[in-house]
Amino acid sequence: MKSDEGMRHILAFLLDRYEPTDLDEKISKQRMLVFMKEYENCFERSLAIGHFTSSAWLLNCDGTHVLLMHHAKLDKWLQLGGHCDGNSDVLAVAIKEAQEESGIENIVPVSENIFDIGVHEIPARGNCPTHDHYDVRFLLQVVGDGSIVQNRESKELRWFGKNLNELPNQDRSVVRMFEKWINW
Repeated sequence: MKSDEGMRHILAFLLDRYEPTDLDEKISKQRMLVFMKEYENCFERSLAIGHFTSSAWLLNCDGTHVLLMHHAKLDKWLQLGGHCDGNSDVLAVAIKEAQEESGIENIVPVSENIFDIGVHEIPARGNCPTHDHYDVRFLLQVVGDGSIVQNRESKELRWFGKNLNELPNQDRSVVRMFEKWINW
């Protein structure tokens, strides 16, 4: 396993060479690079103003469907993902979160390059103030059986095909990932 400092350098390298596809991603890329330099603890959930998260655009074994979750706390359909909790290996976090949230063990990266990025505001909830998630997203794929097991973090898990009209979330960030996938 690489050191935390080594993984930070890898993420900085991946972000540096990542080519944003729209203005939102360009702004997110700059914010992420600055945030990483400014805050040593940027991968810790305890950093109240914001922290890095990692997500998975998870494809079934033949690449024809993507798995989305109806997030219980946010009440939105989103890609699988979660907090880094101190782990600066964002690809490993994306895989772990996809496994935990889907119940599918055999998940591999389609590529180790970043698939998409986004900085988004998370509303205050209980003792947790409004803060930003600096989300790094990877294109992952199921190997073999894609049987899903719902957990407490989701209201529902569902596979969606390549029909934009069936996508249950039309937020630009989710649509952008969808568009990248269907053009992949």
